[in-house]
Amino acid sequence: MNQRLSLVSVVVADYDEAIAFFTRALNFELCEDTPLGGGKRWVVVRPRGNPGSGLLLARADGPAQTARIGDQTGGRVFLFLETDDFERDHARMMAAGVRFVGPRRHEAYGVVAVFEDLCGNRWDLIQPSGRC
Repeated sequence: MNQRLSLVSVVVADYDEAIAFFTRALNFELCEDTPLGGGKRWVVVRPRGNPGSGLLLARADGPAQTARIGDQTGGRVFLFLETDDFERDHARMMAAGVRFVGPRRHEAYGVVAVFEDLCGNRWDLIQPSGRC
């Protein structure tokens, strides 16, 4: 049996604001934006050139979900954006206004820096060292 992780939901306040952030600041592509009725939409974004996993941007519905916007993991790094050129992507993201919460670090597993998405969820931008 073949399985793969296809989508991860990210709770957002507004679809269009989230689409703008992910497509402009992170250079993701908008793969799908389908109205579901009642103001809901099925919105999928992915890193460019990556036919694999993506994000389902899910607008918060109700106070419990609204309270989780930007804090889906209690302040820990939530997602890991892998790159083949850390310097290029770090510079592009900085120019686009992405907020990095610390300096880049050289770790045994690669070059990494923590950034926040538009909601405050923490991500790692990482160029792996090539070790498995």
